[in-house]
Amino acid sequence: MSNKSSRTGAVRKKGLGKGVGSGGQGRQALEGRGPTPKAVDREYHPAHKQKMARERYEAAKARRAGGRNTAPIKRKAGDESELVTGRNAVLEALRTKIPATTLYVAARIEMDDRTREILRLATNRNVPVLEIMRPEMDRMVERDTVHQGIILKVPPMEYEHPLDVLQDVIAKNETPLLVALDGVTDPRNLGAIIRSVAAFGGQGVIVPSRRSASLNSAAWKTSAGAAARIPVARAANLTQTIKEFKKQGVFVIGLDGGGDVMIPNLELADRPLLVVVGSEGKGLSRLVTETCDAVVSIPISSATESLNAGIAASVALYEISKLRAERSAE
Repeated sequence: MSNKSSRTGAVRKKGLGKGVGSGGQGRQALEGRGPTPKAVDREYHPAHKQKMARERYEAAKARRAGGRNTAPIKRKAGDESELVTGRNAVLEALRTKIPATTLYVAARIEMDDRTREILRLATNRNVPVLEIMRPEMDRMVERDTVHQGIILKVPPMEYEHPLDVLQDVIAKNETPLLVALDGVTDPRNLGAIIRSVAAFGGQGVIVPSRRSASLNSAAWKTSAGAAARIPVARAANLTQTIKEFKKQGVFVIGLDGGGDVMIPNLELADRPLLVVVGSEGKGLSRLVTETCDAVVSIPISSATESLNAGIAASVALYEISKLRAERSAE
């Protein structure tokens, strides 16, 4: 009988290690390696490459922002703050030291002189600067609002009292020229009127507390920053306010397409004036019309039914300022 150890199949090969079967070899192969790394920690895995790309992007963005905060915006429910949009409006608001809580700047914004001054003024006033992506900025504002990559958050507007505005003008020995809105509900018209008041030497705008446009972000934008210089007062009762102005020696004229007097022939132009602008559709209300000293119209082509409230106010203010200049030169 042959010896089993002489057979090839019975010879134990050297160098197989401690284990005999495949189970032993597997345990030795896994010994000391620990748990499997997460996908984001494995260099060859796509998740790791995406993580590294995000980190490089965030680092580059932080360098461009000069260390500015890039936290996402969380506007609290019931927040009544207004958003001033656009470079001109934001710059004017910061120049006139309007209270501001936050300046939002679009990531990778194209820098110009206005943007640099905005950032400098905000920094000097310790206004927090947040850099955010443009899609997030678009969601902050109303649809179709052009923010130009700059948004300034300001507290709710504090309106002045109409008689206080009038007294301030009188105290400066200026001839009052103010505008009141009767039924104008479009804030863009309000912004345009504020801009015209500033352009033609007016000193203030009065809005009713009900059924009227308010000084919101759209009005700020349209005013191109003039809202930071021209006081806006709110009247609890416009008709009563008009009567109080008349007691103070102010003449009241209403703008209406069917007015008796054409604006170029206005004899009251150089007197203390309150110009009342009605809505484009309904015009002046009956009570307001009855309190006016004169109802004035603007000569226009018969092919045009009426003028926008903002345009009508602008034309009237221009004519009044021209008549004042002509009469002061006589």
